[in-house]
Amino acid sequence: MNKPLRRIAIFCGLLVLALLIRDNWIQYVQADELRTDPKNRRVIIERYAAPRGDIIVGGKPITGSTETSGSDFKFKRTYKDGPMWAPVTGYASQAFGATQLESIEDGILTGNDDRLFFRNTLDMLTGEKQGGGNVVTTLNAAAQKAAYNGLKRQGGKGAVVALEPSTGKILALASYPSYDPSSFAGNSTTTDSKAWQKLQKKNNADDPMLNRALRETYPPGSTFKVVTAAAALEHGLYTDPDAKTDSPDPWVMEGTTTKLPNEGNIPCKNATLRVALQYSCNTVFGKIGSDLGNEKMLQEAEEFGFGKEQFTPVRANASVFSDDMNPSQTALSSIGQFNTAATPLQMAMVASAVANDGKLMKPYMVDELQSPGLDPIEKTDPEELSQPLSPENAQILQSMMETVVDKGTGSNAKIDGVKVGGKTGTAQHGVDNSENPYAWFISYAKDSDDNAPVAVAVVVEDDNAVRDDISGGGLAAPIARDVMEAVIKGKK
Repeated sequence: MNKPLRRIAIFCGLLVLALLIRDNWIQYVQADELRTDPKNRRVIIERYAAPRGDIIVGGKPITGSTETSGSDFKFKRTYKDGPMWAPVTGYASQAFGATQLESIEDGILTGNDDRLFFRNTLDMLTGEKQGGGNVVTTLNAAAQKAAYNGLKRQGGKGAVVALEPSTGKILALASYPSYDPSSFAGNSTTTDSKAWQKLQKKNNADDPMLNRALRETYPPGSTFKVVTAAAALEHGLYTDPDAKTDSPDPWVMEGTTTKLPNEGNIPCKNATLRVALQYSCNTVFGKIGSDLGNEKMLQEAEEFGFGKEQFTPVRANASVFSDDMNPSQTALSSIGQFNTAATPLQMAMVASAVANDGKLMKPYMVDELQSPGLDPIEKTDPEELSQPLSPENAQILQSMMETVVDKGTGSNAKIDGVKVGGKTGTAQHGVDNSENPYAWFISYAKDSDDNAPVAVAVVVEDDNAVRDDISGGGLAAPIARDVMEAVIKGKK
């Protein structure tokens, strides 16, 4: 071969080598980056080329898909009772992406998850069209309906979370006001875009896309006294719920000249733990927090889950109980004020742990992932998070919470023939308590076998209510009762 031809051959060989290197670089090194690039329209087109799998509640789909026209996206998502289920499902929109279960389990729902590789390969060989798998939730449809309708009936804002104490299964997860994910599931520049822009308005005080059950932290008010009572029992400050406490009324907070007030003319002076919880005595529980100190109170709060984000698998904000507080600040935090803040999920976890004889289970809402052929891919096993209370102390606290419902501020949660334990709370809101307070109720119900199939937390924000009419027992307890009743009836 003469010299010019040899040079051309070498040059051509180098071009082929460069092409091979570039091809391999794109296919193996840049593959994920290119696949997830928002400008890569092929991925989105493929995602909506077939119906998505469904999100299942009680054996029935709460989602669907419908064929579109005039678009290169063939199918778009639909939702049944969209506003009621939005805090669970999130949304899947051709134009605006996906959130919550729709996003977290997108691979299963679209059929592109690596765990479906064998199934997809088989479908390709047999000519079957690739389909999406299903996400089977732990939700209870009757409980969710009771929760959502209860909040809607109140007409303000709020959230409900219901758990199965023995497993951590989430039975209800409601937030109000809500939104319909179907309204912007497509990519129309008119209907879908307008619906989305309306929800995004900064002056929309209702903030319907906020998942208040998981992403909003509120001062828990007197419902936190359940945690303070648990700390008193666990650290041996008091062991008998019917023995008098060392709790003067009025009580001046340590290191200050400020008296901690009680609400109304209630028997709080040296009250027993049972009476103090029944009447919600600030002086008793504030002094318990001060006597135990910040470190022990923080330890107990963390045992109940405070201070950590929870993943259900949807993320829930961390609830707050501060460290490095002085005695008076610890006292205020121990009655659910000052810097204490909790999500409704967190307070449902508190009630759940007490009901489950002191054992706190990890909350979760996905029971099973299924292939398009309904074969199980992954099953969630219940997982213990912690043991905030001994079984003996949990049973003491159960009896105290049952007194609150039988004889105290939680009477609106009574259910005929069912043993119910609860705690009300009315939490201060705004600078110097200038705005309407939050109404709280946490509770559990026991069946005829003395098992507790449900624990509930309810918070209601009602800016339009008459201030004196706002109470946990008045606004939140009836909603909790309806949710518990729905679960109990479903077990029969």
